[in-house]
Amino acid sequence: MQNKDFVQSEGTAFPGKTYVDHLLRPVFNDQRDYLFKQMFNIHRAHVVMLAEQAILDKKEAGVILQGVEEVAKTDYRTLQYDPQFEDLFFMMEHKISEVIGPDLAGKMHIARSRNDMGVAMYRLALREHILTLMKSSMLLADALLEQINEHAETVITAYTHTQPAQPTTFGHYLTAILDVFLRDINRLWSAYETVNRSPMGAAALSTTSFPINRKRVCDLLGFSKLVENSYDAIAGADYLVESATAVLSMMVNCGRWIQDFLQLVTREYNIIKVADPYVQISSIMPQKRNPVSIEHSRSLASSSAGEALAAIQMIHNTPFGDIVDTEDDLQPHLYRSYEKANRVIRLMHAVIRTMEVDKQRALNQAKTSCITITELADVLARDKNVPFRLAHQIASSIAKKCSQEKLELNEIPFRTVNEEIIKRCNVSLSQEEWNNIICPIEFIKRRNIQGGPNPDEVNRMAKERRNFLSQLETQLTDEKNRLSSANQKLQEAVEKWMADIKY
Repeated sequence: MQNKDFVQSEGTAFPGKTYVDHLLRPVFNDQRDYLFKQMFNIHRAHVVMLAEQAILDKKEAGVILQGVEEVAKTDYRTLQYDPQFEDLFFMMEHKISEVIGPDLAGKMHIARSRNDMGVAMYRLALREHILTLMKSSMLLADALLEQINEHAETVITAYTHTQPAQPTTFGHYLTAILDVFLRDINRLWSAYETVNRSPMGAAALSTTSFPINRKRVCDLLGFSKLVENSYDAIAGADYLVESATAVLSMMVNCGRWIQDFLQLVTREYNIIKVADPYVQISSIMPQKRNPVSIEHSRSLASSSAGEALAAIQMIHNTPFGDIVDTEDDLQPHLYRSYEKANRVIRLMHAVIRTMEVDKQRALNQAKTSCITITELADVLARDKNVPFRLAHQIASSIAKKCSQEKLELNEIPFRTVNEEIIKRCNVSLSQEEWNNIICPIEFIKRRNIQGGPNPDEVNRMAKERRNFLSQLETQLTDEKNRLSSANQKLQEAVEKWMADIKY
């Protein structure tokens, strides 16, 4: 049985009150906050092209563009949903028609559709988010390089299976983080190249019979290429998937080393000290320095990844065509994913740029847990011609003896070590050989194979990464300059057609 009061409150025609409150108004707000500028740039570029192709005459184009420019001055933050308009697009069309009249306002939409225009808006908005994240990412990469150079010789304990494994350097560890991060930046570049393509001119899906110039609109909007196939232009969603997976990959990868940092700042480890501006003192326990900047970064990284996954899930199994649920409902998830990722990168940039590392404490920890014992097996096999499997067994027996007797490797009597070796094979070590085996600094020095922790090798890698990062920074600057130039050309074209028009 119907609830008559509810039915009456919903209204008698589309859109019902619930549909307005829980779909149209939230969608309008998202469009207003993310797509206003992009919408008006598309208006400008499309009208300029129509005029250049003589589809609009000179006066019509000038009047339309003057109307577009006047309405574009609207403070979008003041706009509120109005039920007489389906969305922001129709509200702005109405405002333009109030300025120049409905007939001219209608001509602005010759040879285009909400389909190609909508996808173009999404691509323009997403393009800005990717560029913003890339700029912040390069700052973080630079901060990592700074710390790599500072700590190429800072000995730390490396872990596998969460257990102390072998000595390395903090610079070597950070280089590993940087290399993953640079690959993530490359993935962002790849996504950007996929996104930065123009769908304009596809219209609903099959282009138009008007003699338009798709390439001209593409250039005026700063797109690098066309999405050539018109069906692909409105149906393809891989630009969304690639953008989502790029930021997802970055946040998953960052989340792993952010977790490491949270461990390294604990009192038990106390290797990293977070600078005072990025810690919070407990309200009741004054001895605590809570690393809230890192904690929030970890949480935001997870949230960013979740938003990206939401976008991917919304695309999955959707029909191959223009569909609402991969547009208005989906886009904000992706924008929020990038916004949160940018916050993570900015926060961790500040933490890394300003942190302190206790080198002596890190070195002292690297002298524990028998983590240089691998070198004993290597010395026996390399220098004493002991079969490696036997050498490994000897090293294992000495490590076990240390564990049973609660001794560090440098505490076990040298005589005991030799007795264990001689018992299994007819060789022995000198005191100097043993001293080098138990020294984490010597352990690292000997690992001078390409990509190893030897400080010279770390410095070599850092130099190469610096050159690569410089190339990325130049590439980003060039792209931003190209987009700025395209925008300038668009403004000049608009001004040309507006010149001397009175209405």
